[in-house]
Amino acid sequence: MSKINKNSKAKNDSFWCARAGLLCSFFTAAAMFGSSSVLAQPVDAAGSNGSAGIETREPSSAQGLGLQLGFNSGYRKATLAYETPALWSHRFSGDWGRLDLGVELGISYWDSRHEDPASMWQLSAIPILRWWPHDSVYLEAGVGPTVMSRSEFAGRDLGTRFQFGSYLGAGFTIQDRHRIGVRYSHYSNASIKKPNMGLDIFQLTYTYRF
Repeated sequence: MSKINKNSKAKNDSFWCARAGLLCSFFTAAAMFGSSSVLAQPVDAAGSNGSAGIETREPSSAQGLGLQLGFNSGYRKATLAYETPALWSHRFSGDWGRLDLGVELGISYWDSRHEDPASMWQLSAIPILRWWPHDSVYLEAGVGPTVMSRSEFAGRDLGTRFQFGSYLGAGFTIQDRHRIGVRYSHYSNASIKKPNMGLDIFQLTYTYRF
């Protein structure tokens, strides 16, 4: 019993340390990007009254840095993500809002609650289509490639280290710059190789947009 408790404590410490590291990296990067965007904002030509105008981008289409925490009964996940500005955008007529397409780049640390192997890392590049029926509310869906540091995790045989990630989510913005959401994520190799047990996880997401 003592050995099990020590192993469980070690896993928890590892997960919290990894999450703390990602959190520190997030705030450091946010500070760097934030300061550079303020110092390097492009300026339009002077207006009719002789005053210079600052070029602005619609906040919901801006780039962003995000922190995501995922939970499942058997494992957990912490992610640091960078989101590109919208690569494509379309505003519908009437009151149907706007559709944006961007790419989310992420680095994640997975931690198993019980089974071995107990941890792994993941790199991902997921195109995400986001519908904004209102400027402060969105629905999202995405699918794209990811690479794991191992092909076995938490007692599950994933078949390959290469996995497809698919997302479904929803959320809202606060004061334009802060976006909060929930997301369901599924990872599998699309039966490229058997077995293909896959991974499923629910996530809480936060993104600072600039």
